[in-house]
Amino acid sequence: MLRTPSGGAGHGTAATDGLMSIGTVLNVLRDEFPEVTISKIRFLESEGLIEPRRTPSGYRKFSADDVERLAYVLRMQRDHYLPLKVIREHLDAMGRGEAVPLPAVGRQRDGEPLLEASEGPTVARIGRDELIAAAGIGEQQLEEWESYGLVAPMPDGTYDAEAATVASLVVELGRFGIEPRHLRAMKGAAEREAGLVDQVVAPLKRHRNPQTRAHAEARTKELAALTVKLHAALVQTALGVRLP
Repeated sequence: MLRTPSGGAGHGTAATDGLMSIGTVLNVLRDEFPEVTISKIRFLESEGLIEPRRTPSGYRKFSADDVERLAYVLRMQRDHYLPLKVIREHLDAMGRGEAVPLPAVGRQRDGEPLLEASEGPTVARIGRDELIAAAGIGEQQLEEWESYGLVAPMPDGTYDAEAATVASLVVELGRFGIEPRHLRAMKGAAEREAGLVDQVVAPLKRHRNPQTRAHAEARTKELAALTVKLHAALVQTALGVRLP
């Protein structure tokens, strides 16, 4: 288990010869965060979440504290759906030695997230500009992705937290020549799988007992995880490969 991150990113006590390149950091993190990319790490640096050292030639060098802090940020995004601004403020408070509860994004008021003490994850939203910056794309590319249904804004124009994950994966696939239009089949398959899960949990959602309705969310997550695993196994079988 990683230690609590230090308040000052990139300024730990690790010896100079113990510093890591961004490629090494990527390999270290991918066991827990298989979706992380170099672009994602650079974006988090640009947002002030980490501050790796720079060699005279400009290469990034990360200390063990940097990697711990980076993993902490990724975990807060994944497990608690927190926007980067909230995570940064939370880490800054920890760096000052303040005892602060884990924040969560609750209902919105006047377009701003209302922060509450967290006893469980809630759904966060990210703005259009933040999604574009996280994916490293332009407005025209995002519009193209939306036309294929790969990402979709909510009524207020924001996106759910998972849109950033989808965006990063679309970018990665693009490096292999797979264009957004090629991904419509994946989108359709995902919707059919989601429909199957929804059929199973629908009776629980309609139940009059509040505890039974609450159980529907846990059952949905369980079925979603099994569906993802089955999908991955079927793809590997079809390709005749075995992923690590």
